Amino acid sequence: MSEQFSTEISDRICTHMNEDHASAVVLYAQAFGGKPEATEAQMLAIDANGMDLTAQVNGETLPVRVNFDRTLTDAEDAHHTLIEMVKQARKAAK
Repeated sequence: MSEQFSTEISDRICTHMNEDHASAVVLYAQAFGGKPEATEAQMLAIDANGMDLTAQVNGETLPVRVNFDRTLTDAEDAHHTLIEMVKQARKAAK
């Protein structure tokens, strides 16, 4: 894991996303993780290249890796990237 994405930063981002933006995490699994039938999801870790999720699909918990389209530089870059990804997923769902 790069210096910009220490375990502490990854944990902080994951806790925030899971507690405050659970619906966005489901969208990541559906739109970018190849699990369109996911009903729930949790973010387990994030690094400069992507995020690790688990998704509930048909009663089963599946691992999901979502790769970013570029390498992120820091936590602020992750914040902006995650927001942009939610916007893209919502637009695609319409």
